[in-house]
Amino acid sequence: MSASQSARIGAARTGTIYAILIAISAVHMLNDSMQSVIPALYPIFQDTLNISYTQIGWLTFTLQMTSSVMQPVVGLVSDRKPSPWMLPVGMLMSMIGMAGMAFAPSFGMLIFFIVFVGLGSAVFHPEGSRVVYFAAGGRRGFAQSIYQVGGNFGQSLAPLMTIFIFIPLGQRGAVWGTLLAAAAILILLKVVPWYRKQLEEHGKPVKKAAVPRGELSIDAKKHKNVVAFALSVLILLVFARSWYGAAIGTFYQFYLIHDYGLSKQAAQVPLLLFMIAGVVGTFFGGMVSDRIGAKRTMLLSILGAAPFTLLLPHLPLVWMYPVAALIGLIIQASFSVSVVYAQELMPGRVGMASGLITGFAFGMGALGAVVLGKLGDIYGLQSVMYWTSVLPAAGALAFLLPRDRKEAAA
Repeated sequence: MSASQSARIGAARTGTIYAILIAISAVHMLNDSMQSVIPALYPIFQDTLNISYTQIGWLTFTLQMTSSVMQPVVGLVSDRKPSPWMLPVGMLMSMIGMAGMAFAPSFGMLIFFIVFVGLGSAVFHPEGSRVVYFAAGGRRGFAQSIYQVGGNFGQSLAPLMTIFIFIPLGQRGAVWGTLLAAAAILILLKVVPWYRKQLEEHGKPVKKAAVPRGELSIDAKKHKNVVAFALSVLILLVFARSWYGAAIGTFYQFYLIHDYGLSKQAAQVPLLLFMIAGVVGTFFGGMVSDRIGAKRTMLLSILGAAPFTLLLPHLPLVWMYPVAALIGLIIQASFSVSVVYAQELMPGRVGMASGLITGFAFGMGALGAVVLGKLGDIYGLQSVMYWTSVLPAAGALAFLLPRDRKEAAA
């Protein structure tokens, strides 16, 4: 039996470990808060280093692509040999990136130090997902939601950092990110020993232990073609969500500044509402999926957001605030659910599945940031907002996914 299969059996026996879930979620929040420092500094970089929208896209590309390329690799390695020490190492790498970015004198040096932040995130996420897997106790959608809520909340801090730290302090304010890394390491000093103990008790092969059934209505080991097709559809769904997220997270603030005449501070408010509502959506998305199934949740989330994303670029300013929040609430409900669905498609490969979907989400967001930034320089951000508003309509592809057992039992 694989390490992750043994882990699942152990977790089911011990029940949900809320203290560990909350702790690893807090670390996830601190990790993603460090990542959110980078987009929070975009308006500052544009002024101090005179960078273009395309270069802003490359900053996002560097952060997310570094993380996305390495996450499945780290996940594959950790599936074979889980390593608790990788959790604090990831935080230390991000700390180096934060310190260097605060004093980077040029665009090239920014790229160099952003690589450290991306690698730190890539090292943290697969092992963090395995900790969640141990602590879930059978409530995997709920547990994954708690974990992802931490990350999404950390990302949502970017607008507040822009308003209260980086506009007053400028680029040097990034050094405060090192305190986030230090706090994460302190929390991990409590999590890592527990994680190591779980690996000793459940992480090694166990003879004659029953392998629990997944939640899909297919046998993931026998129907490889169906699994490959389902993964392809899932990746397309992540692609659509990630490109739309790149448009909102990276360029929406500039669209509001240049097309609606908002100040840098005021332009952060709709973005903050989108992200905070996304945190709520992530949490309840996992709970909903435990009741109605992952496939239905993804369908309602991504496709359900489409009418509102199509409206957003055409609304007067007063309506942008509630609609931006509503979009974040709906579309982010699928985030943790897509990870859980991938884990069920790839039983025994928790790290690989988590790294593939989360990493691919980052990677597609990275590619989207570069492409959209270039289009913004050529055609203007208004056109970019119009074009990307149709992406959530791709949520209709969720109809093609295999039924999970919740749907099959209905």
